[in-house]
Amino acid sequence: MESGMPLSGRQRALIRESWQRVSGSPVQHGLVLFGRLFDLDPDLLPLFQYNCKQFASPQECLSTPEFLDHIRKVMLVIDAAVSHLENLSCLEEYLCNLGKKHQAVGVKVESFSTVGESLLYMLEKCLGAAFSPDVREAWSKLYGAVVKAMQRGWETLPEGD
Repeated sequence: MESGMPLSGRQRALIRESWQRVSGSPVQHGLVLFGRLFDLDPDLLPLFQYNCKQFASPQECLSTPEFLDHIRKVMLVIDAAVSHLENLSCLEEYLCNLGKKHQAVGVKVESFSTVGESLLYMLEKCLGAAFSPDVREAWSKLYGAVVKAMQRGWETLPEGD
């Protein structure tokens, strides 16, 4: 998986160290991420419907068992990326298919920049002073690589389907 500039050894270490501090409470930290996402872009809320139910508020959505499952899955994807920092290309097919799934439910590629902002916000809130500019840059590069792979899922769909 091309990510522009590959992550340096120091950046991989910063990502691993920071993720180790966050990954022990995936749902708690995922709630911070998605709470921020809905603050930044409330129009994303209708994308999350379970059993044909429209949520009246982000809080209502964030408290459902189905959404908590979604949070766990998102955090597992981040965990997989962190676990494969030396060889992100092994996740290429998985991330491309994940991109296709997101497109099929109406997610726009542009929304991933808001998700990225929300991820950095969550890391900053959870890490406090340990969230340095170097940590921010390392995570931004990793997230950029993941999104590029997911975007290829959009590009591989035939037109008109």
